[in-house]
Amino acid sequence: MLEFDSHPNRREFLAGTAAMGLMLAGATPRASTDHEKRAARRALIAITLDLEMSRNFPTWDQTHWDYEKGNLNAETKKYAVEAGRRVKQHGGVVHYFLVGRVLEQENVDWLKQIIEAGHSVGNHTYDHVNVTATKLEDIQFRFRRAPWLIQGQPAHQVIAENIRLTTAAMKQRLGIEPAGFRTPGGFADGLTDRLDIQRMLLDQGFSWVSSKYPAHPLGEPGQPVTRATLDAILARQPTAQPFTYPSGLREVPMSPVSDISAFRAGRWRLDSFLKEIRLAVEWAIENRAVFDFLGHPSCLYVIDPQFRTIELICDLVHKAGDRATIVDLGTIAERIKPTASR
Repeated sequence: MLEFDSHPNRREFLAGTAAMGLMLAGATPRASTDHEKRAARRALIAITLDLEMSRNFPTWDQTHWDYEKGNLNAETKKYAVEAGRRVKQHGGVVHYFLVGRVLEQENVDWLKQIIEAGHSVGNHTYDHVNVTATKLEDIQFRFRRAPWLIQGQPAHQVIAENIRLTTAAMKQRLGIEPAGFRTPGGFADGLTDRLDIQRMLLDQGFSWVSSKYPAHPLGEPGQPVTRATLDAILARQPTAQPFTYPSGLREVPMSPVSDISAFRAGRWRLDSFLKEIRLAVEWAIENRAVFDFLGHPSCLYVIDPQFRTIELICDLVHKAGDRATIVDLGTIAERIKPTASR
């Protein structure tokens, strides 16, 4: 993977991103047909939606979702289904990541509808646990309230079982294997310093993970977002490109800015969010790179009920023609070359 400084100068930024685009898009100098050449040079754009409830939505005082991450309300499920329908209409797919406790709900027909439409659904742990936790009290709010559920178990065992349970639940309730794994929360360096977690995921049959979310500024919470902040987030896009850890586990990072970061931490307005998403997608298209939009239907149905974000991404890809395509993260992972970890 190419290295990028936190604040690259313009020459380094442009040179690095151009070379990176060729590598990540899988460009080859000997593609046998014009079609293959065009496909190899396309930007890969992903729309990913985490199926979980989110604190502070739909109203700011709501925090009980921390203990009920999988208790999806009707609005969240409806938004998830409609998002998939819209992206499919544009010729793309959505990659969903499912908190396993969702499968305890009485009716999962809406999820089966998503799967039947050809979208991908990955593992997001059973209880939305912190996979990097080393203490039981740091794993998840639910276990702070009900510590007897995991008492006497080492943290790594609780985390491994949380992931395994989700895979088992998906197989039994939905009849599918999970399409990859995404960690709850994102980590600035991904799992670079956690070889134990990499090995645990590999042992459970996962060939790739989505765990890295580059650190970036958000500006003063509740204040208008400045162009300097937008540009600073844009400059982080090169650090959100896929790579392979030395263990062989592949990483498909989440691209900034996510809806939760913008609307919870930054208290942004939707128009500012749309500006940043436009800049980031256009950057990916120009540099034949990867952009992985991270959204949460439980947040977006409140902030963006008209699906403006998803429609914007689809429109930008459509206008790019052969230069970009909307894919799932598995497709991106397949194109990652075995390079050293960032």
